[in-house]
Amino acid sequence: MARLTAVITVVDYDPAWPRRFEALREEYARALGAAGVPVVAIEHVGSTSVPGLAAKPIIDCDIVVKERDVDAAARVLVGLGFQPLGELGIAQRWAFREPERLARTNTYVVVDGSLALRNHRAVRDTLRCDPELREQYAAVKRRVAAEAADSYAYGRGKNAMVQRILAAAGLSEAERAEIDASRVVPLDKAELIAWPGAARPAGA
Repeated sequence: MARLTAVITVVDYDPAWPRRFEALREEYARALGAAGVPVVAIEHVGSTSVPGLAAKPIIDCDIVVKERDVDAAARVLVGLGFQPLGELGIAQRWAFREPERLARTNTYVVVDGSLALRNHRAVRDTLRCDPELREQYAAVKRRVAAEAADSYAYGRGKNAMVQRILAAAGLSEAERAEIDASRVVPLDKAELIAWPGAARPAGA
């Protein structure tokens, strides 16, 4: 009987990942600066931002802006060849499909101070400081990746461990419950949304 190929690929940490992020950060900073879009920060998040952590080899990047600047930042990304996907179940975090030249990257526009941003930072910063928790998370990621039928299953399989990390980071029970209840649409299952103005927060 033929062996099934894993749907999700998790690999050992690659020291080149920070350099890949830095190239993204420089490109985004130039484009946003040229367009006059105020930016709070451009941050490397996700598992590739944690030295020593096994991860899917995809660079995650948060472009952090004030809520009033979400639409302007999103328009800059569209000008760079990105396609808007909307919030995908996570409030105040807008996702985009990357152009082919930036394959294997995920870029988000995130509102400063949002729970989405605090979630990303909490996981990253806690795992950077806790080697034991980092190794436990890596083991969970590898096991779930080998068993998951799709990206939904991969996310669900990691959920209990992610909740442990968020608790260790000091997020409140209410915050963790809100994150847990999010109906997240994986990027590989997302559909493009209409433009212009699609990334603008409701009521803006």
